Amino acid sequence: MNINEQEIARLVQEVLAEMGTPKASAPKAGGAIPKNARVAMLTELGKFEIKEYPIPELGDDDILVRVEGCGVCGTDAHEYKNDPFSLIPVALGHEGTGEIVKMGKNVKVDSAGKPLNIGDKVVTCMIFKDNPDITMFDMNKQNVGGADVYGLIPDDDIHLNGWFADYILVRGGSSVFNVSDLDLDSRILIEPCAVLIHAVERAKTTDILRFNSRVVVQGCGPIGLICIAVLRTLGIENIVAVDGNEQRLEFAKRMGADKTVNFMNHKGIDALSGAVKDAFGGYYADFAFQCTGSPVAHSNIYKFIRSGGGLCELGFFINGGDAQINPHFDLCSKEITLVGSWVYTLRDYATTFDFLKRAIAIGLPIKELITHRFSLDEMNEALETNLAQKGLKIAYINKEI
Repeated sequence: MNINEQEIARLVQEVLAEMGTPKASAPKAGGAIPKNARVAMLTELGKFEIKEYPIPELGDDDILVRVEGCGVCGTDAHEYKNDPFSLIPVALGHEGTGEIVKMGKNVKVDSAGKPLNIGDKVVTCMIFKDNPDITMFDMNKQNVGGADVYGLIPDDDIHLNGWFADYILVRGGSSVFNVSDLDLDSRILIEPCAVLIHAVERAKTTDILRFNSRVVVQGCGPIGLICIAVLRTLGIENIVAVDGNEQRLEFAKRMGADKTVNFMNHKGIDALSGAVKDAFGGYYADFAFQCTGSPVAHSNIYKFIRSGGGLCELGFFINGGDAQINPHFDLCSKEITLVGSWVYTLRDYATTFDFLKRAIAIGLPIKELITHRFSLDEMNEALETNLAQKGLKIAYINKEI
């Protein structure tokens, strides 16, 4: 059957009319860019308000990203509840990902040299300052803790500074990575996974963490659970998880822990350390990861480690208070090697992409960490769910895409 061009045009118009016109405020992927963007702005303690701001003109080095989703971090919860960084009003969200919808003329490649194009899926977190120690592939350089972070930037005339929004403006000089080969859930988990890639790399510098090491992981929130997954992808199998929540301990087994210890079942540090020793078949741990923000947990973990063992402390992302230890018995006489870990280097960030692929390939339920999903309008509920420690990983999902 022959159909002329006019008939084709008519049929197309009829189909489009039946489909209707998408909402201008949140177009589908590939649609027109609206004039305004919506932002969940933290305007006071415990209160997000949906604000609408004009999408600014892009500079030659800027990127406009349509947000697809963002994890809710403990740092977001601290800011929501206490504003420890004195940022309010602020657009939070630093575990985000989305699709490039517009780029400045100078933007050609991402921070690892991979080409960037409209439609690519990206992640970014930090904005470089003039600091030569923050470089891409030098393992001896510092972590990115000295850089500005999207989602923790004081409000300014751009406003689109955090991932709890439907658009974010990525400024020139920011780290950007093309992760189009990862699905949405994996991309949302990149930032917290990078924290654990860095922690394990720090642990490896002690020359104690090896394939046959007995490893204890204390704290089975998302950070501790990801820690177990990273260890399993490295081939470490003798892992004991310690937590007070039985559901989290069960998930720890699914992530690769061999045994678990519920501290609620043991009164006093001697009983708890004895339970950890029993779980290792009568031995203390060669290496420990402390993944909670509890000073008491930090004080306790030394008792789980053998003489000559190692410890990586990564649970204190903010000032959680002082911990009490006995330097002679806990450190000196046992000759414990202690390393601290905070955020990550850019190289760790890029390595995380390969970790996620590996974890999925060997069957670890990494994406099942995301247990609750909320829309932008439900951001207050999302943070309250996080604070109540319901589920594991809480995420904002842009349900309009």
